[in-house]
Amino acid sequence: MKSVALAVEESTPSGIAGAIARLITSGDLAPGDRLPTVRELAGDLGVSPATVSHAWQALAGVGLIVSRGRSGTFVREERTAWLPPRSRGLRDANQPAARLDLASGTPDPLLLPDIGPALSRVPARAGTSNYYDVPVLPELERVLRGSWPYDVEAVTVVDGAMDAISRTLDLVLRFGDRVVVENPGFPPVFDLLEHYGVERVPVELDEQGIRPESLVEALALSPSAILLQPRTHNPAGVSMTADRARELATIIRSTRTADQTIVIEDDHSGEISTSPDVSLGGFLPGRVVHIRSFSKSHGPDLRIAAVGGPAELVDRLVARRILGPGWTSRMLQTVLHDLLTDARTIAGLDRARATYRDRQAAVGAALAANGIALRVPDGINLWLPVNDERNAVVQLAAAGIRVAPGAPFLAAPLSVGGDFVRVTAGLVSEGVDALAGLLAAAARA
Repeated sequence: MKSVALAVEESTPSGIAGAIARLITSGDLAPGDRLPTVRELAGDLGVSPATVSHAWQALAGVGLIVSRGRSGTFVREERTAWLPPRSRGLRDANQPAARLDLASGTPDPLLLPDIGPALSRVPARAGTSNYYDVPVLPELERVLRGSWPYDVEAVTVVDGAMDAISRTLDLVLRFGDRVVVENPGFPPVFDLLEHYGVERVPVELDEQGIRPESLVEALALSPSAILLQPRTHNPAGVSMTADRARELATIIRSTRTADQTIVIEDDHSGEISTSPDVSLGGFLPGRVVHIRSFSKSHGPDLRIAAVGGPAELVDRLVARRILGPGWTSRMLQTVLHDLLTDARTIAGLDRARATYRDRQAAVGAALAANGIALRVPDGINLWLPVNDERNAVVQLAAAGIRVAPGAPFLAAPLSVGGDFVRVTAGLVSEGVDALAGLLAAAARA
């Protein structure tokens, strides 16, 4: 264990994490090797256990190490190369098979619409009259524009929310730029920003969205972009209010160091959200790209998202796609248009939205009965505070319940402190009281 301490040149969380990461990537620490405990390494380095704990959280967040409860912390054995680091941190193959998987963040398959009728109405031949036809079916664009939260200049479709975010960032980022991100936030977004070689600037949330004072501090660093989730925030479950959107837009518009900053909104669960459709686009014309995806509402494998924003940006995005995939399959666009306009599908989505809300409320009420009072979140995920993330994950796994560790969702330690796990409560259709008892016990572990 002394050899690990000797490799640490800087006794800060980032310094410790960097040293351990170098030992792992060089092979000096092999997959399956046991790491020193937090207290052992803290004693060897002469720092507080909290300092080492933050380093351990960072390493777990990027998928390099894994905790096995009382057995200790180990270099991760599974190397799933096709998964980005934080996704590996969420997909822990060392956990036993779960009877109830609440770590996925995916919708309930039974609440997704039946796409069979829509598929039956797709033309039998996958033809197109011209490779340079408009990339969006006109009838689909009319439906999208009619449901957009503000009067948008241009709309196109791409292959899912992350594709939309990535392609928008391609247009606005340069290596070394800064990007404002919500903390907590969506782990793949953090991985994507690391791929671009940009610096994350975390801002914290309250029950109405990004905290204004946190955004003021972040904008002083002249960020190129702000990434935010206006509704059903993953993992926190908060939704931005219209008043907060107006306040944030005023701050951005009046901040000299943010006069070139682009806002990218990821409305990933809007169709199953109970909150109003709110955007900064109505307050900041020309500076907001609003993304709406349909995976949570219509099916993860649909792989389609709408992008709306300034014509100058959207046209450049479309032009770049012409040199790659060209366009999103018009067959898929036909299916989406059918689903968005079919009365039976719309009624089914109304029922799904209400069901998710009822399930969240039921889990919240059962947790309250066990002494844990939380605001009922929007969407399908519950951000549960726990005394110790690793202990909570392991204790629930022992009971056959899988939840997502909170570390991969954190861009930086939260000012309020504490650990979290993400629970996909929207999947809980029965056994709510028993589940809440197990969650409450794990939270106190």
